[in-house]
Order: sequence, then structure tokens, then C-alpha cells
Amino acid sequence: MRRTAQPDITGWEAVPCAPGEVRIRLFGSWVVATGSHSVARIDRHIGPDTTKISFDVDGLSAWDSVLIDFLYKLERLADSRSIAVDRAGLPAGAARLIALTRAVPERQGARREQRQVGRVERLGTTAIGFFTAAADLVTFFGEACIAIGRLIAGRARLRRSDLMLAIEDCGPNALPIVALIAFLVGLILSFVGAIQLKQFGAAIYVANLVGIAMVREMGAMMTAILMSGRTGAAFAANIGTMQVSDEISALQTLGISPMEFLVLPRIVALSLMLPLLAVFSNIVGMLGGLVISAAMLDISPIAYFHQTSGALSLVDWSVGLVKATIFGAIVAIVGCWRGMRCARSAAAVGDAATSAVVLCIVLIITVDAIATVLCTTLDI
Repeated sequence: MRRTAQPDITGWEAVPCAPGEVRIRLFGSWVVATGSHSVARIDRHIGPDTTKISFDVDGLSAWDSVLIDFLYKLERLADSRSIAVDRAGLPAGAARLIALTRAVPERQGARREQRQVGRVERLGTTAIGFFTAAADLVTFFGEACIAIGRLIAGRARLRRSDLMLAIEDCGPNALPIVALIAFLVGLILSFVGAIQLKQFGAAIYVANLVGIAMVREMGAMMTAILMSGRTGAAFAANIGTMQVSDEISALQTLGISPMEFLVLPRIVALSLMLPLLAVFSNIVGMLGGLVISAAMLDISPIAYFHQTSGALSLVDWSVGLVKATIFGAIVAIVGCWRGMRCARSAAAVGDAATSAVVLCIVLIITVDAIATVLCTTLDI
């Protein structure tokens, strides 16, 4: 006597049948909401003398793609055991869909196979990717140097209006945020120095601390880091979007070098503007130090000015300006490089902007550390 399945139970079971035949009874609602079913348990009911699999669907109340997926896996299992599958007991629509899936064989290699990657292989892949990217960046830097040489020789193809717009964006438009950050950095340096130097009665040397720190280190570095997030990311996103929309390919088709037309104005603009922004940042940072000195240490503005001017020399200003010029070139080259190497998708544009900012910050801090060590070693 056949058992009747409860309405809230969904599944299958193997029922007794003729020798050599396994009959699968399906019951309940085989829909996405109830979840998928595995064919692994069918192995228990398949013996060496099994030659046929049939179906009983009297208890099946509803079905969708879940049933088709189960039947497809079952037929693949039967094929591997050379067992015939009788679809006569299946619903007409399910039988037609299964026949359709079996009509065209699966293309070799179409199924994506997930392979477990070992740690050594991941390390090797990461190392190869790093050195490949480094070599590509060096190549891009060489192409940029050639374009700068053509500009000096008067043979570069770029529009003066593009250069002026880039200078405006990298220079005057960045003054407010640079002023805010520089003022806060000057406040912090002065506050930290005031707490320590006040204990020794050397509060006046806060002016020396803030002046030298801003001119030689913090002014250029903080401005460059700020511009890497503001301008370097914008370069990568702008050029990356042009890459996605095939505008760069159009320039190449017209015989116009993207390096000269797009990259060169940005490199020149940022390399020229960042030293000026660094000077502005130094002055604003010293004003921030003056505020703390006057409020906490009762140092007059005139005394602060004389102490700062006596502590700073032309060498200090030159070191900061040289660093700022190098940082500006780094930000522009890295931002444009990430944009030019951007893949053709919206997500890739975001990745290019993010990676440009991260790489710029890393290179800026690394170059600043190397320059500081060299200046200390050479007593500059």
C-alpha cells in the first residue's frame, strides 16, 4: 500500500519495485522556497544489478527549476553507472525540459572549476604581479620623460587651454583645503612642542620647531598627500573614464599621442603648482603655530617671527621645494598611469582611483624618508 506524504513535507524516497529497477517517489512542493535536494543518497539504493530508474510523482504538488536541477543531476549519475532512466512517470513539462537539457551536450571546458590555490602559489602570483606593475610604471615614467623632452623642444602636441585648466584645478582651487590642513598641522606641532619645551623654559623654540618641521618636512609631505587624494584620484578617474568610453582609442586613431595630449599637461601643472602650494602651506602652518604660541606661551607675534626667520635658512626652503616638486611629479604620474591602465568597466575606474591614492601615499612617504636620510647624511 502506497503511503501518502504530508503536505508540509518535501522530498523523495525509493520504493520497492521490480528486480533491477529503482523507483523514485517524489512528494511535496519542489520549489525554490523549499530548497534544493541532493542525489547523493540514491547511491544507497543502486546496486550492481540495477538497470533502470523510474519515477512516481503522484505526491508531487508543485515544481519549478529545483526539480529540473535534481533530475538533471540524477541522470548524470545514472549515465556514469550505465543505468537507463524512464521519464514516463514525470510531469510532461519536466520531461520536456530534461530532454532539452540533454539534447545538446555540455561544451568541453565550459564549466568553471574552482581550484584551491596554495599559499606558495599565491605568494608567487602576487610577486609576479608586483614586479610586472613596477616595470610598467617605470616604462610609463620613461614615456613621460620623453614627452617632457618633446615639450621642452617645442614639439609636443597639447592644447594650452588644457594646461591652464589643469593649473587652475591643481593650484587656486586647492588653496582652501590646503590652508585648512596646514593650519591644523601647525597647531598640532606647536601644541606638542609647547608642552615639552615649556618644562625647560625654552618655550620660544616652539617657533623653531614649527618652522623647520613645516618647511623641510610637513608642508611638502602633507600637501602632497592631500593632493594625491584630491587630484591624483581625479586624474585616475578622468582618464579611466575616457578609457572606458574609448576616447583614448579615438585619439590614437587620429594619430594624437595620449601621453602628450592627456598626461603631459597634468604632470606639468601639478609639478609646477605643488611647490607653490607647499610654500603657502608652510606659511599657514607657521600661523597655526603662532596661534598656540600666543595663547599658551605668551609669545608675541614679533618675537615669534624673528625666532622663525632666524631658524630658517635658504637651504631649508630649497629642500622643501625640491621635495614638493618631486612629490607633484609622483602624484601626477601615478594618477595618470592608473587611469591609462584602467580596465573597461565602471568598477575598474573606482579601483584605479583607489589604487592611485594608495600608491601615491606610499611613494611619497618612502621618497620623503629617503630624502631625509640623504640630507642628514650629507649635512644639508
